[in-house]
Amino acid sequence: MQMAQNKTEENVLNDAFRSIKGYFLYAVLFSASINLLMLTPVIYMLQVYDRVVSSGSMSTLMMLTLLMVLLMSSAGSFEWVRSRLLVAANVRLESSLRDPLSKAAFMGTLVTGNPNRASQTMSDLLALRQFITGNGAFAVMDAPWTLIYIGIMFLFHPMFGIAASISAVIMILLAVITQNATAEKLLKANQLTAKANMSFQSNLRNAEVIHGMGMAANIRKRDGALYDVASDEQAVASTTAGRLSAISKSFRMIAQSILLGMGAYLALNGEISPGLMIAGSLLLGRALAPIDMMVGNWKGFVEVKSQLSRLREALAAFPAEIDRMSLPAPNGSLSVEQIILIPPGAKIASVKRVSFQLASGDALGIIGPSASGKTSLARAILGVWPLRAGTVRLDGAEINQWDRDELGPYLGYLPQDIELFDGSIADNICRFSEQDSEKIIEASQTAGIHEMILRLPEGYDTLLNSNAGALSAGQRQRVGLARAIYGQPKLVILDEPNSNLDDQGERDLLAALRRLKESGRTVIVITHRTSILSVVDKLLIMKDGDVMKFGEKDEVLKAMSTPNSKIAQLQNKA
Repeated sequence: MQMAQNKTEENVLNDAFRSIKGYFLYAVLFSASINLLMLTPVIYMLQVYDRVVSSGSMSTLMMLTLLMVLLMSSAGSFEWVRSRLLVAANVRLESSLRDPLSKAAFMGTLVTGNPNRASQTMSDLLALRQFITGNGAFAVMDAPWTLIYIGIMFLFHPMFGIAASISAVIMILLAVITQNATAEKLLKANQLTAKANMSFQSNLRNAEVIHGMGMAANIRKRDGALYDVASDEQAVASTTAGRLSAISKSFRMIAQSILLGMGAYLALNGEISPGLMIAGSLLLGRALAPIDMMVGNWKGFVEVKSQLSRLREALAAFPAEIDRMSLPAPNGSLSVEQIILIPPGAKIASVKRVSFQLASGDALGIIGPSASGKTSLARAILGVWPLRAGTVRLDGAEINQWDRDELGPYLGYLPQDIELFDGSIADNICRFSEQDSEKIIEASQTAGIHEMILRLPEGYDTLLNSNAGALSAGQRQRVGLARAIYGQPKLVILDEPNSNLDDQGERDLLAALRRLKESGRTVIVITHRTSILSVVDKLLIMKDGDVMKFGEKDEVLKAMSTPNSKIAQLQNKA
């Protein structure tokens, strides 16, 4: 079943393209009409030279001109319809891919710990959209008509057809040369540019540290070196492509002029009429235009190939979860069974064969020195990071058996690094669900920040950005606590919830924990401060990813009270 699921996800991109096949079929049909109507100027020129000029008939000229205007107006209308069809296909494609790609990017960030790759995925989707409505797509639709135009030129005169065939072959060879000369360089330039952009974005997220420590000049110098390398590769590729594009355009103009001269020669010898001389030159220009356009837009073709490859890889690497049967609302009992966790990008396990059980309503404190695996354990319990071995069960069901959207309201999580999102304080507390004033205020009162929020100029409607605006670190942490306990979740995990709190904030936190405990929630608190342990029932002590001791708080504290015990030494380090 899992193999079938992965196979399906690998074909998501193909399915999305199949869903817009109808749009492209109609666009191709309109392209055929447009290219057919593009013969109008050629035929008009032929009739003017061969009939109107020789006969001097003004009525014939007026009728031909009127017919030409009507047909060319129709061509313009068809061009507009074709553009609208591609725009509609563009919208349909994005709507089909946005959700699976967004999920894949989100999961990729969780697994790899690299948000830049996720950002690249969405950038690739936007670039693909632009290509579909660009000149490259029009050139592909118009290219088959080159053969038809050349066939018509054979009808004009065999020499015209042979000259047009030779010109088309040379143009195609120029396109192949452009591909061979620029594809690898453009790919390398794009990779280097992406690397430089990732470094720049990372520096922006740490702008406060960079500015505060006077590192800006050095950081800019490093980023500048990365951009210089990318720019050099891009310049080489663009110079080569520009040179070949210029050669292509010059050759097309030369070919048209030579054909005009050939037509004059044939006309002087009486083999064709003067009208065919002009018409042949115009038709050759129209025949070579799609090839010339493809050469000019070759960079887009190279880039879209790379974009499609990256999108396929993202969808195949992080397939969407299958639809799961809804499970009953959890009570909060937790079982951690021999779990092993290796953080994204790391090679060494941060959690090693950890096991413990909590009944619904238990309160557990987790302590230990830095880098002992406490935060990794919290992420493993929540299913944020995938396990290498073992299982985490909530009410007997593996955590990954739950539908995440259904399970979310029953989980509360306060990470060490508090991230608040663009929106109001109320939006952040209610997790951007439909606002329920009573629940929002209840969560705020439990977290002890109701009065603080009311003192803000806009109260609960105060808008925050990703950096939480004017809120202090302690205020952000308390808003994060209100978000974690919003909606009465059954399992609440708090990672260093008092790291930025003052004395009053810590008293409010202890009061909130007591309320959670009294209401029967299962609470896990990771802390370095022993004062918060007064509200827990059980203790778990970690070191180097292993459990040193787990049990009832009094038993663990008793073991810690022995001066020479390993646990006491560990607590002193903590």
